[in-house]
Amino acid sequence: MGDRILTTPEGLPAPRQATWHRLRTPRHPRIWFEILLIAVSYGVYSLIRNAVPEQKAQALRNADWIWRAEHSLGLAFEKTVNHAADSVGWLIVSMNYYYATLHFVVTIGVLVWLYRRHPGRYAAVRMVLFLTTAVALLGYYLYPLAPPRLMESENFIDTVLVHQTWGSMASGDLKHVSNQYAAMPSMHIGWSLWCGLAIFVLAKAPWARVLGLLYPAATLVVIVATANHFWLDAVGGVVCLGFGTAVVCAWYGALPHRLPRYAHDGAPGTRRGGAAAGAGSGPGASAGTAGTAAAGAGGGVPAPAAEPALTSEHPGDPAAPVAAPVS
Repeated sequence: MGDRILTTPEGLPAPRQATWHRLRTPRHPRIWFEILLIAVSYGVYSLIRNAVPEQKAQALRNADWIWRAEHSLGLAFEKTVNHAADSVGWLIVSMNYYYATLHFVVTIGVLVWLYRRHPGRYAAVRMVLFLTTAVALLGYYLYPLAPPRLMESENFIDTVLVHQTWGSMASGDLKHVSNQYAAMPSMHIGWSLWCGLAIFVLAKAPWARVLGLLYPAATLVVIVATANHFWLDAVGGVVCLGFGTAVVCAWYGALPHRLPRYAHDGAPGTRRGGAAAGAGSGPGASAGTAGTAAAGAGGGVPAPAAEPALTSEHPGDPAAPVAAPVS
């Protein structure tokens, strides 16, 4: 009889399958790595976004097409909302600052909250955000789009310029360092919906979950009222978020919020599921202990050691591999 080798139901050798499982298993995040990763990623995102050719003529043609498409659907309400909000001074000024600040403040706040309270899920949820942003860059490159406030043929109000508030990366002095024709998809919606859903599915307090749902809804009103986006740009942001979520689900085998709350890689400050590793619990340990006891009781030839079971580190993975003879 030949040697035996562990194989998996997929037919992969056991060591390779174990490596695959380790790569797909969430691990405890490292604060220095996360800060560096976020800083570098946002820098690269800004660099690529602003390096995309502005293509003003094409961007304005695309804006006209979007506006006509919304009219054909009977949902071209952006101008009405824009003029109504602009008629209330304190409201539109608040919306201008909302647009300029909360996009970053809330997103960073949610990342910090996930890092501290849900370390086992943090990497997966963060990856959704990164993939959402990455696919948005493709949209900026392939489909330059002018925001409503820059449409030359329409009477939209650029509320930042009219009310002289700060913070718009596409108005005033900052317009020279930012691509003004990167409106599709809207990452204000992509990021705010990411924040809102993360809070809704993971927060325990009912008031926090309600705020999680209200945040992307309020953001939609703001981006339309300030004439920075069409509502179809928001649809583009939702599609990007859906793409990022689908890829992460395929990688981890589960929705991010269904992953274990705490990582199991032994990092300081993390919690472990089940008994301690050194306690000898589990099917593999039980088999080994039973074999040793049988050998000692029989006084004869020791029983062969049980084959080590390759167990999944990730919920929902295939069953443990089986032994197959090699001819």
